[in-house]
Amino acid sequence: MTQLGIEPQIRRRNQVQECTLDILHEHIQTAMGWDNMHLYQFEIKGERYGNPDLLDDGFGDFVCFDSTATILNQILPRTDKRFSFKYEYDFGDGWKHEVLFEGQPPLEKNKKYPFCLEGEQACPPEDIGGVWGYVDFLEALADSKHERHEEFMEWGGPFEPNAFDPKQATREMKKGLPDWIVMR
Repeated sequence: MTQLGIEPQIRRRNQVQECTLDILHEHIQTAMGWDNMHLYQFEIKGERYGNPDLLDDGFGDFVCFDSTATILNQILPRTDKRFSFKYEYDFGDGWKHEVLFEGQPPLEKNKKYPFCLEGEQACPPEDIGGVWGYVDFLEALADSKHERHEEFMEWGGPFEPNAFDPKQATREMKKGLPDWIVMR
């Protein structure tokens, strides 16, 4: 999976077992390092998939297939050919990703999935303002004389944009996310 619009690229390569698109969303969230605080959708072959219970809140004519009931294998090609689709998180910030399906290797019986196999770059902080806000954030952190340096240091703390640990991402993926629908 590659986050679009950012250089250097923020990328994750995950291996998951059969799951719903909603669970795939959770795997993406935890591999990236996000907290699942916002809405999401997948766009696959021109169709949108998301959680209709959440997306129906105030979006009126927004039509999508149910990601909580759509199993990954239902939308993937039956061959081991590469196949890509879009994932969007946080409609306000507009984080867009390309998800590349690389094939279906046999699952190993003694392994507990999911895994983050590799990746590059830290995930942008939640609510940073999308690509442009993230660029401003990085510029301010890198320049102690920047007018927003102190503000962003307090808000985002020490931040290493080049840091990423696939083992830590795997631990987070296996832990999963709290159900914020229940928490609100």
